Amino acid sequence: MVGVRPPTRTRLAPEQRRTQLLDLGVRLLATRSLDELSIDVLAEEAGISRGLLYHYFGGKHAFHEAVVRHAADDLIAQTAPPEGGEPLERLLASVTAYVEYVVANHAGYQSLVKAAASGNDVLREIYEEARSALTGRIFTEDPWGDLIPDTPVNRLLVRGWSAMVEELVLAWVADPAGVPRERLLELAAGSLPALVESAGPGL
Repeated sequence: MVGVRPPTRTRLAPEQRRTQLLDLGVRLLATRSLDELSIDVLAEEAGISRGLLYHYFGGKHAFHEAVVRHAADDLIAQTAPPEGGEPLERLLASVTAYVEYVVANHAGYQSLVKAAASGNDVLREIYEEARSALTGRIFTEDPWGDLIPDTPVNRLLVRGWSAMVEELVLAWVADPAGVPRERLLELAAGSLPALVESAGPGL
């Protein structure tokens, strides 16, 4: 009788293994703060040695930076507006995806916001890059047509709007205060066209 061979583990390339660990780090960050996401926690969850994690990331700060950048990339990808549809529908879809992301990753997202404000230059840079990507694509990907013309005034308004929406969503997740999710989405998505219209024509 021929013996049955035990299943063999697929050996991942170093970059694939690193990406796998970053995916795990982002999932763990959804339920804990950045300070709570240690090399020890990830090593235990991944079932590997601390030494191997140091090999991939070099240390705690580099590990945090890599996980935050990976999370920021996920946020940008998940909130991309759909390719078709009316401008307001696409804006609502993008805002809805953003709210869903913050709800699912509240602890980690709030941790990123606090870390960016704490003076950590690298995390601040990652945060600013993510915000610039989220707001800049309103103009570069042309999803909104003539709804939001690309002007310096409107770029300034969009940046201020994004900060307002972030605070609005974080506050709502912490305490909905009787405000239904649908109403939150209406406020967040509807406020941008209203801001642009109130500003009138500008340079």
